[in-house]
Amino acid sequence: MHRLHRGRLRVALLATLLGSALACTEAKAADRATQPKAEAEDSAPLPRVIAENILSSDASPLPSINANRAFQYTKEVTAFGPRPIGSANHKKLEEYIYAHLKGDRVEDDAFTADTPEGKFPVRNIIAKFAGSKDGIIVIAGHYDTPYYLRNTGFVGANDGGSSTGLLLELANQLRGKRLEGYTIWLLFTDGEEAVREWTNTDSVYGTRHIADLWQKNGSLAKIKAFLLEDMIGDRDLGIDRDQNSTAWLEDLVYQAASRYGYQSHFFARANSDLDDHIPFARKGVPVADLIDLSYGYGNTFWHTPEDTMDKLSPKSLQMVGNVILETVHMLNTMPGIPPTAPASHQAH
Repeated sequence: MHRLHRGRLRVALLATLLGSALACTEAKAADRATQPKAEAEDSAPLPRVIAENILSSDASPLPSINANRAFQYTKEVTAFGPRPIGSANHKKLEEYIYAHLKGDRVEDDAFTADTPEGKFPVRNIIAKFAGSKDGIIVIAGHYDTPYYLRNTGFVGANDGGSSTGLLLELANQLRGKRLEGYTIWLLFTDGEEAVREWTNTDSVYGTRHIADLWQKNGSLAKIKAFLLEDMIGDRDLGIDRDQNSTAWLEDLVYQAASRYGYQSHFFARANSDLDDHIPFARKGVPVADLIDLSYGYGNTFWHTPEDTMDKLSPKSLQMVGNVILETVHMLNTMPGIPPTAPASHQAH
């Protein structure tokens, strides 16, 4: 799934809530000189007036997903085994996703990616759920596993499986409803993983392509927020605060987590991650990457055959799914979306 910078910076988040009415402030690294250069240019926290408006005027019930169902989907996705682009298992998973979205408005973005190992078919899958407000919120997660790990026994329960399972459950929560808010697009991204080694050109094939496509057809200008979930099933859940995400949107995620009492599972660490949100951040879309980059002691389960279902928990999927839905609700109640400047990010 994701790629963080070489020599990942892991610092304690020096953020706090200003009473019960303010969003959390941005994390500050103890030593700014060692901060990765991929930090987002847009670093403004959620404006006080917006935070106060959201917290003081909203008494609606908190949404809740079916965590056991999300966990079962994750288990079924993982059971396909390695699913790199171009493989038979990858095709089977595509068919599985389409089957679960039957009856929904589903589109795809299929293209051929030119990679260091040759040309491969890549397919982004988009399920669209209409809302009453003018604008779009994209919730994304990848479903592929790395091509270079295809013969290692890596099945990607957390890395690719959990994101796919949660997206399928979010579809259940949105299906058959007229959304009283922005239209929601669930984006199952493909080709997130590097084919040979993570670089700016050997990574996030799907989101690089669809971000360009949506910019050309005018959809990009309508996107109010891009919420990415990746590696979110770890039973010892600890979502990082991503320095490459939009600060005010990360603040909003933390506020949503606090409403459930989940704040101890969010933002104890700060990282600068390279993931599927980067192509959208580069184009000025507000982005938030919900990702847990401590998977096993010292991240030892990541991209190894140890990434299996026994390391995951339905509770973790519930926390992330609930927080995503509540973040969407809070975005719908905001008086306006703060502008975001395009950011520049480079792989290290």
